[in-house]
Amino acid sequence: MSFKDDDHIDVCQSIEAGLKEQYEMDSRITDSVCIFALENAKIAIKKEYGYAKNERVTTKEEALGIINECVSIGLERIEKVNNLTLKEYTNRLDKICRSVKRHSKYGVKGYYEFIKRYV
Repeated sequence: MSFKDDDHIDVCQSIEAGLKEQYEMDSRITDSVCIFALENAKIAIKKEYGYAKNERVTTKEEALGIINECVSIGLERIEKVNNLTLKEYTNRLDKICRSVKRHSKYGVKGYYEFIKRYV
């Protein structure tokens, strides 16, 4: 699934806009923190729907803004907009996480430098 044929591209855009905002609000956020937070956001949103009961979500302060933003977007959209499922939402988080990893090769905030031009 590429961004071009994604039925839920609007979800990706919402998540990326939230990430951009978090990068701008908290100078401690690097691509490594973003990746860590996105992985924890997957757990956190699953917990909201009664899954991932045995998994823990981090309490690291620098990751909480991203986690909370992703959970908020998920709660607004899952099963409410365009038939988005929990699995499809977590797949979008995975897709964005891969993008963060790819762009982090260009610096500690390489992903932010990339998205700030488009979001």
